[in-house]
Amino acid sequence: MARPILKLPLKPLDKALEIIGVFLLIILWGWVVYVYPLLPATIVTHFNLSGEADGWGNKITLFSLPAVGSVLYMGLTILNRYPHIFNYTVIITDENALTQYSFATRFIRVVKLVVLAIFLAIAIQASVISGGDL
Repeated sequence: MARPILKLPLKPLDKALEIIGVFLLIILWGWVVYVYPLLPATIVTHFNLSGEADGWGNKITLFSLPAVGSVLYMGLTILNRYPHIFNYTVIITDENALTQYSFATRFIRVVKLVVLAIFLAIAIQASVISGGDL
């Protein structure tokens, strides 16, 4: 049985999550661009499970966080347009499609926010620990 393909209306919470996601992505890029010239040539590139720095590398690697974050953000945004291809724990019918699709797409929006927030926290922690003229 083919799943229904629906155009989901964005509720205010969905719009807010999208706006916050774009805002976090802009802040992530802004932070990295701002701190890059202030950092020493070698910065923290890895943290162990305790949050202690245990890897060091060239400061250009700091740009990998917003780059990967942007790719993930764009990929998840595009994926979110096709909720009918997601995996669900229930059979999708005409009656439950709107509810299931709405929940799934909101979940993806929250995942985008969490990923960007984690990347921003890592970028801030790596640049603060690395020192420089911050």
